[in-house]
Amino acid sequence: MPFYGSLAIIQAEIQQSNLSCVSLVRHYLANINNNKHLNAFIEVFEEEALVKAVEVDNKIATKTSGKLAGLVVGIKDLICYKDHQVNAASKMLDGFYSLYTATAVQKLIDEDAIIIGRQNCDEFGMGSSSETSIYGAVKNGLNSAHVAGGSSGGSAVAVQMDMCTVSLGTDTGGSVRQPAAFCGVIGLKPSYSRISRTGLTSYASSFDTIGIISNSIDDNEKVLAIIAGSDNSDSTSSAKSYEIAQAEQVSAKKFCYYQDLLSLGVASDVANAFNTLIDQLKRQGHIVEPVAFPWQDYALPAYYLLTMAEASSNLSRYDGLRYGHRAATSATFNELYAQSRSEGFGQEVKRRILLGTFILSTGYYDAYVAKAQKLRSLIRDYTLNLFDQYDFLLSPTAPTAAFEIGKKRENPVEMYLEDLFTVQASLAGIPAISIPFKEKINNLPIGLQISANEFHENSLYSIAQHIIDL
Repeated sequence: MPFYGSLAIIQAEIQQSNLSCVSLVRHYLANINNNKHLNAFIEVFEEEALVKAVEVDNKIATKTSGKLAGLVVGIKDLICYKDHQVNAASKMLDGFYSLYTATAVQKLIDEDAIIIGRQNCDEFGMGSSSETSIYGAVKNGLNSAHVAGGSSGGSAVAVQMDMCTVSLGTDTGGSVRQPAAFCGVIGLKPSYSRISRTGLTSYASSFDTIGIISNSIDDNEKVLAIIAGSDNSDSTSSAKSYEIAQAEQVSAKKFCYYQDLLSLGVASDVANAFNTLIDQLKRQGHIVEPVAFPWQDYALPAYYLLTMAEASSNLSRYDGLRYGHRAATSATFNELYAQSRSEGFGQEVKRRILLGTFILSTGYYDAYVAKAQKLRSLIRDYTLNLFDQYDFLLSPTAPTAAFEIGKKRENPVEMYLEDLFTVQASLAGIPAISIPFKEKINNLPIGLQISANEFHENSLYSIAQHIIDL
C-alpha cells in the first residue's frame, strides 16, 4: 500500500473504492509491527481498531460518517482513553486503567476517527529525548542510534514512519514541537486553553497543552478544528471555537527573530538553514527584522522553576495510598510513602519533584517562584506587544538535530537547553508550530518554529504552508 500523506487523499481513495478503513488500519498495523524496534507504541489496540474500521466503513457506505472518517490516530501515554491503560510511561501508574476518555479524544471518536494505540514518551512528560520512559527509549526512524525528541517522541516517530495518520501529543515547554523537528514532521502547540485539558495527565497545569503531530498542515488544522473549544469539565478551556479559513494567497508579512539566540549553542548547520530562510522570505517581499529579547538569559530558568514547582504539587497525589504504585514491604506509614514514591518514580521525575518541593518551601518561595512568576508576566507582556508590530516570530525549533541516544541523559542541564527556543511560547501561552527545514544534518531533519499571537492559529497554519511551499 502506498504512503497516504493526508486525510484528504485517504478520503478520496475511499470514495473511489480504492481503499477501505479496514485495509488502511491493517496497513498501519503492519507498519507498527515492522517498526517495533523503534519503540514508538506501548500498546496497540489491534482488534478494537479493526472493529471500529468496519463500523466506519459501514457509515461511509450509508453516507452517515463523521468529518474524520479515515483518520487513524495514536495517543500519547499521558492522555486518557476509557477502559484503556494510561501509565504516563511510569512504574507509578503501571496497570492503571482510565475511568473516562479525554475530551479531545472523545471529540475525535465522535467524528469517526480510529484510535490505534498509545504511544511511548518521557515519564510524566518530563524530558526532551523520550529516554526516561519505563518502557525504554524511543528511537528515531531515520537513524535508530539517535533520539526521537521528547517528551512526545513516540507520537512523532509514529507519524514519521507511517504508523498512523496523526498523533495527539502533549506540549508543556516544547514536547510536541521538538520531537516534530527531530523527526521531520509538523507539530503544533496551540494557544493555552484552546484545547481542553480534561483527561490529560498533569505535569505543570498552567503550561500543559494537548498538541497535534501530522505529516500535513491540512490534517493538523482539521484535527484542531474538531478538538478545540470549551469544555464544562475544564474551567480553563476557552470558549473560542476554531473555524478553518478559506485558503488565500499570502500577502507580504512582517517577521521578527532574536538574532542573539543564534549564538547560544546553535549548530552551524541549523544557523545556516535559518539564515537561508530569512533571505528567501526577504526576496519574496516579506519584512524580516532582528529584535532584542531582554529576558533571553532568564526564560529557560523561569520555565523550569515554575514547572518543577507545579510538578511537585501535581504529583503529590501519587503516594501509594490514594494513587499509584505501592511498595510491597513497608513497616510504617512513612516508610510506605517514601518507598512507594522512590520505587514508582524515575530519576528525572524525582529530580524535578525534589527541586520543586525545595523552591516551594518556606524561605525560598519568594526568592524563586515569586520572581519566576513575575518574569513570566513580563515575558508574556513583551511577547504580546511584539505582535502589535510583527505578524510572526521565527526561530529554530531546537539548537541541533537529533542527538545520539544516551549522549545527554547524564547531564540534565545540557538536556534542558534543548528547550531554549520553545519555552517562550509556553510561558506566554501563544501558539507555535514546528515545520521541517528543507535542509538536513547528516540526513537528520531540523525544524523551524513559527510563533503567532494568541488564538491566531489560522494565520500560523497559513504561513507555515507558505514556507513549506517555498
